[in-house]
Amino acid sequence: MFPQKLNDPRAFEIAKAMLGGFNRHYRLFRGTSAEAKKRFEQADWQGQQSAQRERIEFYDRRVDEAVASLEERFQTSQLAMEVWQQVKLHYIGLLVDHHQPELAETFFNSVCTRILHHSYFNNDFIFVRPAVSTEYIENDEPAAKPTFRAYYPAPHAPNALRETLRRIVTNFQLDLEFEDLGRDIEHVMAALQKEMGDYRRRTNFQIQVLSSLFFRNKGAYLVGKIINGFHETAFALPILHGETGMLYIDAALFGEDDLLMLFSFARAYFMVDMEVPSAYVQFLRSLMPRKPRSEIYAALGLQKQGKNLFYRDFLHHLRHSSDKFRIAPGIKGMVMLVFDLPSFPFVFKVIKDFYPAQKETSRELIKSKYLLVKQHDRVGRMADTLEYSNVAFPRYRFDEELLAELRHFCGSLLIEGGDNLVLRHVYIERRMVPLNIYLQEATPEQMEHAVIEYGNAIKDLVAANIFPGDMLWKNFGVTRHGKVVFYDYDEIEYLSDCNFRYVPEPRNEEEEMSGEVWYKVGPRDVFPETFAPFLLGHPGVRALFMRHHAELLDAAFWQQHKARIQAGYVHDVFPYEAHKRFYAALKPRITPHVDGAALIAASHHDLPVQ
Repeated sequence: MFPQKLNDPRAFEIAKAMLGGFNRHYRLFRGTSAEAKKRFEQADWQGQQSAQRERIEFYDRRVDEAVASLEERFQTSQLAMEVWQQVKLHYIGLLVDHHQPELAETFFNSVCTRILHHSYFNNDFIFVRPAVSTEYIENDEPAAKPTFRAYYPAPHAPNALRETLRRIVTNFQLDLEFEDLGRDIEHVMAALQKEMGDYRRRTNFQIQVLSSLFFRNKGAYLVGKIINGFHETAFALPILHGETGMLYIDAALFGEDDLLMLFSFARAYFMVDMEVPSAYVQFLRSLMPRKPRSEIYAALGLQKQGKNLFYRDFLHHLRHSSDKFRIAPGIKGMVMLVFDLPSFPFVFKVIKDFYPAQKETSRELIKSKYLLVKQHDRVGRMADTLEYSNVAFPRYRFDEELLAELRHFCGSLLIEGGDNLVLRHVYIERRMVPLNIYLQEATPEQMEHAVIEYGNAIKDLVAANIFPGDMLWKNFGVTRHGKVVFYDYDEIEYLSDCNFRYVPEPRNEEEEMSGEVWYKVGPRDVFPETFAPFLLGHPGVRALFMRHHAELLDAAFWQQHKARIQAGYVHDVFPYEAHKRFYAALKPRITPHVDGAALIAASHHDLPVQ
């Protein structure tokens, strides 16, 4: 119930202070995103990675600052609920002409719940649904660039499309020359002709391109759509550094499926300079209508907004479904209790209170592993996670077997009372088919593809300085695109922190016959040749693995790549298939860039399989 009068002068001052805290956050967020262009131009890959990690922490820091400042100035934790109702109304008024109102509402939620110690489900003063529309927001300042630019090549004029494509690329004013932009445009033209055929039959032909480049890893991506009559085609052009120090366009990606791979939940967040993020999301949604807005916001680095929207989608789904939460299918984990809702494409993971003796870990250590993944370049091989605290679920939607397991294994995180069941801490991940289950039901062709993908996933993780620790098939999942993705992080380590060794030769018959490990093993020692008994029990799987990925059982493979990482080398990892690349047609002086899996396979005289 809202107040009849706005009669407390503190309420407006608190609302202004909260919005000031958000504005400071977004100014810093946008600043480090905009600086990605300079880091790309300078090939500062280490700096790009550091900025990516640090930007993830910006939001919580600004929330903490706002909470402390408000408490010091207004003793906000002691305010009556009527005052908070007035604060929210004033805050809504301040957002009427704001360029990021949806983000500011989420910031208000974060600060409010932190001060009042309420959960998202039990707070009457947060924005459970948007109060300010984000439709048609645009930066109207005279010097501001629009969200996207539209180009209109004359459909029958010679070279009109070629010149338009050149203008589109050069309008980004990258402070580096292209080695041969004309050559690159010819590759794009050929790919466009193959994709669209004779576009000149349409009278309405235009190209719309988002005004900022998308930066991630060692690439910059130009993103837009081609409007041909009533048909729209999404496209993206990856721009990379060649060995000469100049730039080149590496591929032309077309259609929703290519864009979904580019914006996958298993990849690191982009750096994008956006004044009006909702306009970018709206444009990207037109390219990828199957992708939830929550995941698009997250892909743009606005993961807190993504969490907020995901929560709203989850509540909506609960209201319009009737199935029950259950223990997730598959082999049960030793440190996580995993459950799902069959009608909802995500799983919920809760850290257990106790673990088997062989698992030397703690809740704090496990949380640090998940944070590592959140801050790291996930290279398309590690699922992103949403982390929530004090999440309330309707009690009647839990089956009894799941409730019994939660009480037994996660009692310290479980609060039962009334109609709700509250989990103090939970991770949420997109649901995938566990690889061990997939292999059990796979055809021979599917099995070979899955084994190849499994090895390539490990090799991509190696390229990103990640050792997965527990490499069992059950810890990997298969996406709807057939990609294999790692999702169990409790034993993950930086590759550079591990010591890869060969098993020592026994010195005598007693050691040779011993059933116990007779040699000294350090806490981060890894013996790759011992992987085989755990991974390759199935004869068919073993034959495929040895044909495509035998090097993973050789300590030299891991030692070689650890040395490269320690020497400061940053691998290229690309979110598109090798056959889409133009590098085969490039001049010899440009060394082809390949993804982590391909680079590693090539170093072992093996042809990469995509």
